[in-house]
Amino acid sequence: MLVEQIPVNNSLRNYMYLIACPETNEAAAIDPLDHELCLKRAKELDWQIRGVINTHEHFDHTGGNEQVLAATGATLYAHHNAMDKIANVDVGLKAGDAVQVGSSVRLLAMDTPGHTFCHTCLYVEETNQQVPALFCGDTLFNAGVGNCYNGGNPETMYQTFAEQIFVLPDTTKIYPGHDYIENNLRFTLSREPDNQAAISLLAAIEQWSSERHFISNIALERAVNTFFRLSSETVISLLTQQFADFPESPTEQAVFVKLRELRDSW
Repeated sequence: MLVEQIPVNNSLRNYMYLIACPETNEAAAIDPLDHELCLKRAKELDWQIRGVINTHEHFDHTGGNEQVLAATGATLYAHHNAMDKIANVDVGLKAGDAVQVGSSVRLLAMDTPGHTFCHTCLYVEETNQQVPALFCGDTLFNAGVGNCYNGGNPETMYQTFAEQIFVLPDTTKIYPGHDYIENNLRFTLSREPDNQAAISLLAAIEQWSSERHFISNIALERAVNTFFRLSSETVISLLTQQFADFPESPTEQAVFVKLRELRDSW
């Protein structure tokens, strides 16, 4: 599998992706907001876009659909509940459905509600030649998770993480829909000031250029992403100190939901 991560020069710091089969040069475009940049990069790489996949219905992930489809004749895939929210969807994806890219790349659809109730992540299983990978839209970010205030629900998002994300192999590469890593690491450190992994990573990130291409994995997220660290004594202690009604022995869901609430106004 060949992966091209394409930053969009916008205030939301979106990422688009091109995923290609090395045997056929056929490709899928994920969330092609900037259609000109997406098509230009595909042409430079000599990749033929056969599919477009939207992780969810928000415009900053669907805004370039029309032009990319017109230029390529590609098939449009999205969550099956987004068929009436995204124009011209050809295939509605349910959990376990596969999108075949060329002869060698197979993207498995995951039903991942939380950010919205029409959200799908695409998972590439591990093979002898390929480490597993997750194209996660606005569900999982580097060192953070998506918000829930524009059509989602934090309790539902926790269930998505508990049942589907936390259980992924540590080697799974993470390809998120936005680059929010600096702010997310700072939020982690506001909740867990003694997290040495987050301190070190933030120091490194601050030295990188704005053109960075940082690819995380699940093992790193377990170390630096506060939403993965729901049993941390420091995280729980700070929450109980800050909120008199927060239980001393909270469930992981309670910690997750409170962290999401705090991140909304942080």
